[in-house]
Amino acid sequence: MLCCLFVIAKHTTNVVLRFTPSMRCPGQSLLDSWYNLSMNYYITKESTLKWLEVPTVYQIKTDELYELDNDSFEFFKKCASETGCASKDGGFIDYCLEEGIVTLNKPSVKRPNLLKSPDPSLRYLELQITNACNLRCKHCYIGDETKKELSTKQIRTLLNEFEKMQGLRVLITGGEPLLHDKFYELNEMLPHYAIRKILFTNGVLLSREILKTLHVDELQISIDGLEYAHDALRGSGMFKRSLEAIRQALDSGFSVSVATMVHPRNRGDFTGMERMFKEMGIKDWTVDVPVIEGRLKENSEFHIAPEEGGKYLGYGYGDGMHTAGHGHACGLHLMSIMADGRAAKCSFYTNHAVGTINEGLAALWGRTRPIRLSELSCACDYIEACRGGCRYRAEIIDGPRGRDLYRCVLYGIIGDTVDNAA
Repeated sequence: MLCCLFVIAKHTTNVVLRFTPSMRCPGQSLLDSWYNLSMNYYITKESTLKWLEVPTVYQIKTDELYELDNDSFEFFKKCASETGCASKDGGFIDYCLEEGIVTLNKPSVKRPNLLKSPDPSLRYLELQITNACNLRCKHCYIGDETKKELSTKQIRTLLNEFEKMQGLRVLITGGEPLLHDKFYELNEMLPHYAIRKILFTNGVLLSREILKTLHVDELQISIDGLEYAHDALRGSGMFKRSLEAIRQALDSGFSVSVATMVHPRNRGDFTGMERMFKEMGIKDWTVDVPVIEGRLKENSEFHIAPEEGGKYLGYGYGDGMHTAGHGHACGLHLMSIMADGRAAKCSFYTNHAVGTINEGLAALWGRTRPIRLSELSCACDYIEACRGGCRYRAEIIDGPRGRDLYRCVLYGIIGDTVDNAA
């Protein structure tokens, strides 16, 4: 029995903890209580307090987010201090030790300031550090643009602002982020931030030497089908190279997730991909349909209609985001920064930027308007699970408050004759 610790809700990666420091577990001896009170505990180097809409502890390595009540918040603030914390509650302490939240060893780490986040909180920041790429994928929404990239000074400022706003994950994207002119310098600054760092890459440039020096918590590598289908989209020989990069990353101890885009040539590959990814130990597998922008406009043979592509969105697995945000559409806690410094609610909305990074991250986030599900022209029983689908894709297909027909097919709202039903 875990005394004084109540898991009152558990979502995909969200646990709610309540702590009563004055209580002792039934059956816990006075000796045990003395033992716990005589020990000082500290929040681990891999964990950090985040004051979001409610106070939380975030375990960066495992990507677990624990909600705290007021008593546990005050307790963990002591654990984050120089003197540490003590408790009679052996059950609570044991749980926190098992979860990797606290330790008896005082970590050598500089804790970020604990300030209340905006509401809604900015939890996920995409940094498109460069638009340069080593491949010319036929579905890429960026297309063939002049090379642009964020400077290391700009990236450092953004990370400082994001940490101050209580951010959880930074998504380091491109292009191919490893092509950034000063990626080594950027990589060296990453350990200084109490944020989960996720590198989005095609994997082609990864090597065991690079993996030894990478300061990220997770790699997301794109696999768009088995060999024939993947190479049709990304180039001959790329499947084997990306798969080898995944194996090397896993062997090096990294968490690895995979992203897959649905297209006409990989429709028969999903069962095989799922089996392969699970056998390899892939953490998360996300599946989506590419938006017809950029280079995909020129490659119509890779377009896939909602009635065909939608049913494959049921594939994929993993924890995803930390709670969805009841009553709100996709992207409630996300913002994207483009390689030219523009900011938008996601990378598809670059032509609807809310400003540039020179204005400051907090100001930009304040202009990013959340979309309520009640504003959409969706009326079905799956609206909270679907969250209106990809809003950019929905706008292209069905107007500003319209439906993402690919998601409608997934949930059976629209059948095989999408055009007639829509």
